[in-house]
Amino acid sequence: MGALVAAGAYLLGSVDFAVVIARARGVDIYSKGSGNPGASNVFRSIGKVAGIAVLVLDLCKGLAATLVGVAVGGPALGAAAGFAAVVGHCYPVFHRFRGGKGAATLAGLLFGLYPLSAAVLLVVFVAVVALTHIASLSTILVALAAVPAALIQGAGGWVLVWLGVGVVLVVYRHHGNIERLFKGTERKVVGG
Repeated sequence: MGALVAAGAYLLGSVDFAVVIARARGVDIYSKGSGNPGASNVFRSIGKVAGIAVLVLDLCKGLAATLVGVAVGGPALGAAAGFAAVVGHCYPVFHRFRGGKGAATLAGLLFGLYPLSAAVLLVVFVAVVALTHIASLSTILVALAAVPAALIQGAGGWVLVWLGVGVVLVVYRHHGNIERLFKGTERKVVGG
């Protein structure tokens, strides 16, 4: 049963809302801005409302996958399903494996298991974006804080493993952003 839940979570994660919303507006998100099919690029290329919609929908993929996993097999399966959704978002079967960076979907996993930690990290994310106007910096900092935040709420075992592997994947997917941050050339979400 766990394998079916994980497979379903991967397929759910493979629905890339950045691509779907951009196409609905007649835009190929792969050819706009950074070319990344994620909320930040949609925000910059199409507008605030579309970017926020992508962010919320991508988060909901991780949340839904995690909650189904928890309902079927407990927190460890919930974390595994949430991670599968992150993998689907990063490497979507429906979009030739050209996906986003997985941060919002990983946030959904965290909200599904540790909503208090996720809420605190969401506030940190918004604060860092407001101060720096650089979403990638905020995303990386919050992703790196996810495991310690979950530990504070009592995470352990396979839950911590799946969450940790998800963090590694999200940070890896941001390797280009990290290089640009060190060079001082990273894109801003909005002017500032």
